[in-house]
Amino acid sequence: MRVIRAADLATKVLLVALLLLALIYPDLSNLKARGASARLVVYPLGVLAVPIWWWVWGRRASAGRPFPWLADLLVTSPWTVDLLGNRLNLFDTVTWWDDLMHFTNWLLLTAGVLLAWPAIRWAGLGLTVMVGLGFGAPAGLAWELGEWFWFIRRWPSPGIAYRDTLGDMTLGTLGSLAASLSVGLMVKRAEHPGDMAEPTSTRGSRIAA
Repeated sequence: MRVIRAADLATKVLLVALLLLALIYPDLSNLKARGASARLVVYPLGVLAVPIWWWVWGRRASAGRPFPWLADLLVTSPWTVDLLGNRLNLFDTVTWWDDLMHFTNWLLLTAGVLLAWPAIRWAGLGLTVMVGLGFGAPAGLAWELGEWFWFIRRWPSPGIAYRDTLGDMTLGTLGSLAASLSVGLMVKRAEHPGDMAEPTSTRGSRIAA
């Protein structure tokens, strides 16, 4: 847990540093005409989403469980990775980087949201998938609407206009689906570690009896 907490805090510090760099030296951040001002507001809110939720409601709903550091790390990582990718100019120099980010970042975000959800302890796999997709798909749509406003309507330029909205939403939804399945199976095994071995042992004891 200490390692996860340290990684979470380090990721937040890195994000703050990248945001300050974008604010002081906008040319170095590669965010010109890419909604830099909006990112300065949205990204800190995204990073603070889990702590704010925990303070307002989560700590009472989680029945005495500690702060979900892993969930917070997962929710923090996509915002930091996105800024770092822009800082290193990977979105313009690596053709598949944007596709990878849409899949990976929505996987991380959805996994973090699910792990912060108190009901994940008793929700079955089907419900977990429904909740994960219920978060991931609308959130992906909101992101694409934001891109449309900042990259196309506000700054109409063929060089930065995103024409792969459908592909981005598909990759993001697949990332949310992968996260939902992974978290659902992980929680099931953590809560019932002996389920896979129990049928054999119980069957043997019943036969012996």
